[in-house]
Amino acid sequence: MSVALELNSIAPPKPVFQKMGRALERLTSDQDPESVHSFRTTSRRLQTLLEEILPEHDRNQKKLLKLLDRIRKRAGKVRDIDIQLSALRSLKVPQEPRRKTQLTQALIELRTKHERKLRKLLKDKPVTDVQKRLKRAAKDGKAETARDPLQVARAMLARVERPAGPMTEEVLHQYRIVVKRARYAAEFAPKSVEAGRFIAQLKRLQDAVGNWHDWLTLTQTAAKRIGEVNQSPLVAALHNVTRGKFRHAVSAISASRTIQSSTAPLQPARAKSAPKSAASTSDSSRPTQAPRAATAA
Repeated sequence: MSVALELNSIAPPKPVFQKMGRALERLTSDQDPESVHSFRTTSRRLQTLLEEILPEHDRNQKKLLKLLDRIRKRAGKVRDIDIQLSALRSLKVPQEPRRKTQLTQALIELRTKHERKLRKLLKDKPVTDVQKRLKRAAKDGKAETARDPLQVARAMLARVERPAGPMTEEVLHQYRIVVKRARYAAEFAPKSVEAGRFIAQLKRLQDAVGNWHDWLTLTQTAAKRIGEVNQSPLVAALHNVTRGKFRHAVSAISASRTIQSSTAPLQPARAKSAPKSAASTSDSSRPTQAPRAATAA
């Protein structure tokens, strides 16, 4: 339900436009992991603001979102590699050190390829045009029609249809996207105890579900380049880690008051039987810390 609010019912939106401009400038000059990540998270926040909090768009805002979306998708390919490299480097297992080195090198080469395409796109689409549209959008935003950020965030969570049976990867993937965007929406709420607690809960969920997805992506990449679980002890180790991250993510979703208040109860996940070749891999191979260090962004 859309609710019109007073101007002070949302945090001042102008800073996110300014931050977007700085993130774009930094990405243009350097495509290092931090710059890529900062651009993607900031552009997602801006997208959430314009599509969910201030949904009345003019032509300039629509064009701005389209331009940023194209850059973000290209930057996303670089970011995906950065996350996989971080996860792979954190994996401390004795199995197949040579293959681990080969996989690391292959990911580095793939990142170079995607980084080159990103630089080309940034040259093809003049950054000055995006910056001008950012400044114009910051002035034209109709804050008087803003929606309540916390209501918007809760409505987002309610969109996910939870399965009647055990949690599936498909539904968990939906939560990964929705929880992230719900957090971005909630962060536009004025500071309060309620907002702070709600955002903190969303951050914890984002960490748990995002961490699972990071390892899943790396495991899939390794399987394509090295072989399946029964062909590689390294892939078997990655598979074991990913299964553990899945269980942890499902547990976090199931125990979350934020999720429980917006959807129906969820049955515990049914663990899949581990392949014989993977079962021999010790759980000690699983890192205790998530490789993705930037969920606070």
